[in-house]
Amino acid sequence: MSKSKRLMELMMTVNRMRKFTVRELADQFQVSSRTILRDLQELSELGVPLYSEVGPHGGYQVLKERILPPIAFGEDEAVAMFFASHALRHYLFLPFETEASKALNKFYYYMPGDVRDRIDQMKNRVDFFTPTRQLQHAHLAVLLEAAIQQKVLRIDYGSRGSKSSRSIQPVGIYASNGFWYCPAYCFLREDFRLFRCDRMMEVEDDPAVVPLEHGHIHLGNWQDFIRAERPEMRMVVELTSEGAQRCEAEVWPAPRLELGEDGSGRLDQLVPRSELPFFAKFFLGLGEDARVVEPPELVELIRRTLSELAARYEA
Repeated sequence: MSKSKRLMELMMTVNRMRKFTVRELADQFQVSSRTILRDLQELSELGVPLYSEVGPHGGYQVLKERILPPIAFGEDEAVAMFFASHALRHYLFLPFETEASKALNKFYYYMPGDVRDRIDQMKNRVDFFTPTRQLQHAHLAVLLEAAIQQKVLRIDYGSRGSKSSRSIQPVGIYASNGFWYCPAYCFLREDFRLFRCDRMMEVEDDPAVVPLEHGHIHLGNWQDFIRAERPEMRMVVELTSEGAQRCEAEVWPAPRLELGEDGSGRLDQLVPRSELPFFAKFFLGLGEDARVVEPPELVELIRRTLSELAARYEA
């Protein structure tokens, strides 16, 4: 085996093993211990974060931030990867903000000059616009790690002018319409809830609460585990084509829209009773592009809100 090939395989091996001895590697690659020591020294100079321990139980281990082996990208693949990361710049807060910026700079720096020129031309020709929100999302990395590790967090949460403290077990995080959201099991409500990340004022580990076995629950299915007895109401709304487009772009789970040939739509689905204030404000914002048919409680809430707004602007 050539030295370059051995170094490549050695890099992948130490990343996979995490902890090892020189003798183990020498036996695996069928070379002397001295050769392995020289190879490990070269890997360390290339940036692989190796740490050595002395003693009868010592050896080498790879530190937490491992270096991945080189990956060969075609030109179009490299450009696609660049723009996938480039699109995230519209988010002021990311769970891996620093890492994304470093990866983007590496992609750009190590590309051939003609590929960089191509990217420079494309920057002004393609984009992925996302509304820029100034609200703080300071705990994204903590929430994501808790979802991965199935940990319970204690949060101070502000919503509708009130503040509450509760324990949650995050399912994951996702971005929509410029905001970050965290579906989580709420131990206060004993059910799943959707939280706005920018409304979390304090977030910390909560070792006093035992995590539930929720490893099988993820962003794609968490709503299937909401308690069946949660009060829901049938909501029917008639929409113009503009109203239908606005509904499709909204944050709540995929609206059940029936679209006509002219683009108009009819929304017919069950919604939690507790969310009626949200829907009242949303459909009021659509103006003439939406007409709520039912439930009567939502219609009355819209009328009451309109009356309050009219009173505010009376001479």
